[in-house]
Amino acid sequence: MNLRLLRNAWSNLLGAAVPALAALATVPLVVAGLGEAGYGLYSLVTAIVGYFAVIDINVTAGSVKYIAGQHARGEHREVAATFCFGLAVYLLIGMAGALGIFAGAEVLVTRVFAVPPALGIEAVACLQLAALGFLFGQLQSYLNSVPQGLMRFDVSGRIEMVFGTLVPLLTVAVLLTGHGLLAVIALRVLASGVHCLVLWRGIRRLLPELRWRWPGRSLRANILGFSAWSCLSRFAALSYAHADKLIIGALVGVTGLAYFTVASTLANRVLGLTFRMSGIFFPAASALAAGGELARLDRAYVKATRYVVYLNASMLVLLAVFAYPLLALWMGAEFARNGATVLALIALAQCIDSLTSLPSLVNDGMGHPRLSGLFALARALAGLGIVYLGVAGWGIVGAAWGHLAASIVFTLAFIVVVHGRTVPTGLVRLCTRAYLPGMGAAAVVALFAALAERLFDRSLADFVLILATTASLLALLGMVFIAEAGDRRWAWARVKALAGG
Repeated sequence: MNLRLLRNAWSNLLGAAVPALAALATVPLVVAGLGEAGYGLYSLVTAIVGYFAVIDINVTAGSVKYIAGQHARGEHREVAATFCFGLAVYLLIGMAGALGIFAGAEVLVTRVFAVPPALGIEAVACLQLAALGFLFGQLQSYLNSVPQGLMRFDVSGRIEMVFGTLVPLLTVAVLLTGHGLLAVIALRVLASGVHCLVLWRGIRRLLPELRWRWPGRSLRANILGFSAWSCLSRFAALSYAHADKLIIGALVGVTGLAYFTVASTLANRVLGLTFRMSGIFFPAASALAAGGELARLDRAYVKATRYVVYLNASMLVLLAVFAYPLLALWMGAEFARNGATVLALIALAQCIDSLTSLPSLVNDGMGHPRLSGLFALARALAGLGIVYLGVAGWGIVGAAWGHLAASIVFTLAFIVVVHGRTVPTGLVRLCTRAYLPGMGAAAVVALFAALAERLFDRSLADFVLILATTASLLALLGMVFIAEAGDRRWAWARVKALAGG
C-alpha cells in the first residue's frame, strides 16, 4: 500500500504554512486599517462564528476514516455513499448554525459581550453577514476532508494554499480602498463560497465514478457512532481556539482582546504547522489498520514523533525567548508590552499540547475515538474553568496561564493512557527514541539563546544576529542528532541535485 507519507505531509504543511505567512504578514496592516477596537471586534465576530461549530457532530472524522478504509479496499460504491451522507449532514449543520447566528446577533452584541455602543450597529450587521459564512465554512470543511481521506493531501493543500494566501492579501486591498469591517466580512464569505466550488470540482476529478448514493443503515450507524465520540475532541479544539476570546471579550473588552488575539495568533499559526504535517496520520492509520500493517504504523509513528517534537520545541525556543522583540518589530511597542508574556505562555502551552496530536490521530485511526473524546471533554470543561478564573483575576495574562496549566495536566494524562493500549507503541520506547532527544537538544539551545538575548541584545542588528545564530544552531543539532542517517543522506542528495541543477 503506497501512502506517499512524505509527499502528503509536505503538501499538507504547505497548505498551512504559506497562508500562515500571508496572514501573519498582513496582520499589522489589518490592525492599522481597522484600529485596535475594530480588530478586536473582528476577532470577536470570528470567535462567535467559530464557536457555533460546536453543533458540528464531526461527521468529517467518521467520513475520513471510512473513506480511507473503503478506498484502500477498492470499495467505490461505499466511498460514494459515505461522501453523500457527510455532505447532506454538513448542509443541515451549516443551515442550522447560520440561522442561529443571524437570529441571535443582536442579543450577543448588546447583552453578552462588551462591545462599545458606537460599534454596536456595525457589529450586528457583521455578525449577521458572517452567518452565511458559517454555512459555507461547514461545507468547505467537509469537502476539504474528502481528498485527505483519499490520501490526496496534494489536492486539498494546493487549493487551501491558494485561497489562504489570496484572502489576507485581498483583505488588505479592501481596507486600503477605504472600506471597513463589513466589507472585509463580505469578502471572506464570498471567498469561502468560491472555495467550496473549487473543492467540489477537485473531488469530481478524484472520484469520476461518483454518483449520488445513500448509505445503508449499518454504514450510517458506523459513521455516526465514530463521529459522536470524535465530536468531543472537536469541541475541545473549538473551545481552545475560540472560548478564551469570548471570555476575554465579555470580561476585558475588545482592546484587550486585540492584544491577546495578536499574540496567540502568532503562536497558534507557527506551532500549528506541525499539526498539519501530523494530520496525514489519521487516514494513514485507518488504511494501515484496515490492512493489518501495525508494525509499519509503529515505525512511522515513532519516527514522525521524533521529528515533530523537535520541530515544535525549536519553534517554542524562537517564540518564547524572543517574544518581546518579535512582537515589537511585528506590531509595535504597545503590542509587545501587552502581549509578550501571553505569546511566551501560549507558545509553551501549544508545544505541550502538540505532544497529543500524533497519538490522538493514531488512536482515532485505530478505531478508538471514545478514549480521545472523553479526554477532550474533560480538558475542555476543566480548561475553560481555569481560563475563566485566570481572566477574572489577571486579565489576558491569566488566560495564558490557564491554557498552560490545562495543557500540562491533560497532555501528561493522555500520553500515559494511550501508549501501549490503543496506540501500538510503548511509552518508554517513545520517550527514549522521540521525546528526550528533541527536548534535550532544544533545551540546550534555549539556554544559550536566553543568555545571549539578555546579555548582548542592545540593537536591531544584535537581535537579528542572535536570532539567526539560534535558528542555525537548532537546524544543525536537528540534522546531527535528530534526523536519521537515511534522511540525512536523502537531504544531502537533494541539496547536491539542486546545486547541480
